[in-house]
Amino acid sequence: MKIGFIGLGHMGAGIAANILGAGHELTVWNRSPGPAEALAAKGARIARSPEEALQGEMLFSMLANDDAIRNIGLDGALLARAQPGLVHANLATISVAFARRLAHAHEERELGYVASPVFGRPDVAAAGTLTIIVAGSETDVARVRPLLERVGRRVERVGEAPEQANLFKIAGNFMLAAAIESMGEAFALVRKGGVDPHLFHDVLSNSLFACPVYQGYGSAIVNEKFEPAGFALRLGMKDVGLSLDAGRDLSVPLPLASLVYNHCIEATVAGFADKDWASLGRLLASKAGL
Repeated sequence: MKIGFIGLGHMGAGIAANILGAGHELTVWNRSPGPAEALAAKGARIARSPEEALQGEMLFSMLANDDAIRNIGLDGALLARAQPGLVHANLATISVAFARRLAHAHEERELGYVASPVFGRPDVAAAGTLTIIVAGSETDVARVRPLLERVGRRVERVGEAPEQANLFKIAGNFMLAAAIESMGEAFALVRKGGVDPHLFHDVLSNSLFACPVYQGYGSAIVNEKFEPAGFALRLGMKDVGLSLDAGRDLSVPLPLASLVYNHCIEATVAGFADKDWASLGRLLASKAGL
């Protein structure tokens, strides 16, 4: 199968490699050449322009945000030059409003579109064990599902309207941010009171909170291991901002999201923008005088 892939960042590179490993003819495009060249060494073809990645049966894209997608033209001009019948699986976390616009742009040009945001960090993407949330027509989802199952351990369709998958993803990332906030506050509290935060984390993350979020992010916070960033704080702040935008549109108050967003701003000012978003814990410790 001829497949295109646009966006080979920390997440996209691993996903693209798994698609290539399934034996498909993969054409890749990335703004910086290094990641594309690495995949070319494994058998991928490097596109000279984004347009060349749209000349197959499917397109996968993993770009940072609404603006990155808009700048390439995937909400309009570029789609006009796509192979007829193409189905686009957009793996990125984007705003609900822009998700609607993208779906409409594809529909106007009679192209398939499936919102397919993912849960997982770069190591999970490379291992092919992402959780993938999809929304779109049954026909379009059925076409992309076999490939999504190649890169994810669970692929779950949550609705017909593509933006429903993006709302699902935004809400999930807000829950992650809230967990990091609560851990940062709790670790600062026990540390200020003379309790070993490593012991606190070990006990709770292996009993009441025995799950990857509390184990992984909790360890990063207590050990202050924020580099290399699995998910940069600036991206986390973007996603919490998207949850606030969605809350305003749906008249849902999100006071905790507002608190976390403001702390993300403070952490950015403190120089943590490109560190892992677990670095919120360092900010919260400093606010406690630690």
